[in-house]
Amino acid sequence: MLCQRGPEMSLIQLSDVSLQYGAGTVALDHTDLHIQPSEFVALVGPSGCGKSTILKLVAGLLAPSSGGVIVGGREVGVLGRSGQAASGVRIGMAFQNPTMLPWLTIRENVLIPLKIVQPFRQDYAKKKHTEFAERADALLAQVGLKGFGDKRPWQLSGGMLQRASLCRALIHEPQLLLLDEPFGALDQFTREELWSIMQNLWMTHQPTVLLVTHDLREAAYLATRICVMTSRPGRILQDSPVPFERPRTLEKSYSPEFASLVQQLRMCIAQARTEDDPSAHPATSAKASTPESVS
Repeated sequence: MLCQRGPEMSLIQLSDVSLQYGAGTVALDHTDLHIQPSEFVALVGPSGCGKSTILKLVAGLLAPSSGGVIVGGREVGVLGRSGQAASGVRIGMAFQNPTMLPWLTIRENVLIPLKIVQPFRQDYAKKKHTEFAERADALLAQVGLKGFGDKRPWQLSGGMLQRASLCRALIHEPQLLLLDEPFGALDQFTREELWSIMQNLWMTHQPTVLLVTHDLREAAYLATRICVMTSRPGRILQDSPVPFERPRTLEKSYSPEFASLVQQLRMCIAQARTEDDPSAHPATSAKASTPESVS
C-alpha cells in the first residue's frame, strides 16, 4: 500500500532524488519521501538499496546528484562543525557501533554534543557544567544506566554502550534523530530491551526519527510508518502506517497480528528485490558524489 505523505508541514522532504557515486553505482533513483514532525519512520529493504544513503542525505553528509532534499523548510547543505545542516535543524545520530572515546567517562561521552552544537556550546563555554552533567545523568537514568556516569567505556557491555550512545544522540534535544542499525550487533534479548527503551525515549522527547534496519520486528515495534525500498537503485516501493497503539509491549510483538504485519513486509521486500530495472526509472546524474559503499 503506497500512502506517501505530502510536503505540507513535512520536516523532511526528498523530492525526485537521485544519487550516483562517481561514474558508477546509482544508489537512489527518483526517490520521494516526506516525514512529518515527531513521526517515527523505519526504512527497510534489501541490502545495498540506499537506506543509509538517505540518512546521509538528510544529515547533509552527501549531496544528491539531482532532486531536492529539504529539512525544516530549507534545502540541506553539508553538515558543519555546529552539528546543524544548512536547515538549522538539530540532528542526533546513533549507529551500529556505539563509538565512545575511551579516555572519557560515560557521562563525558554523552556530553560531547553540548560542546559542539549551538546554543549549548555557548552555554557550555560559560561553565554550566553542573547543569549539563545533571541532564546527562537524568538521561542515563532513563535508559537504566543510573550510577554508571563515572565509568569508562571499557567497563560497560555492548548493550550498555548502545544505551549511552542513545543518550548522547538525545542530549542536545535534537528535532531529528537518525538511527542507522543501532541495535543490529546485539543479541536478541538485549535488542528487544533496547527497543522498549527507545520507544520510551521517543514517547518522552518526541523527536522525528528516521530508522534504518534489517529487522522487520524492530521496524514494526518502533515505527509509526514503514517504508520498503526496492533493490538498487533504490526508491520507495511501499509506505504504510503501523496500526498498533502505543505503548507497545514486547509481548505484542509476538502476537498473530504483529506476525501478520511482519509477513506482509517480508513479502513486500521479496517483491522489492525484483523492482530493480534501471530502465524503468533512468537515474540522472547532474552532480556525482565521492565513491562510497551503499547500504
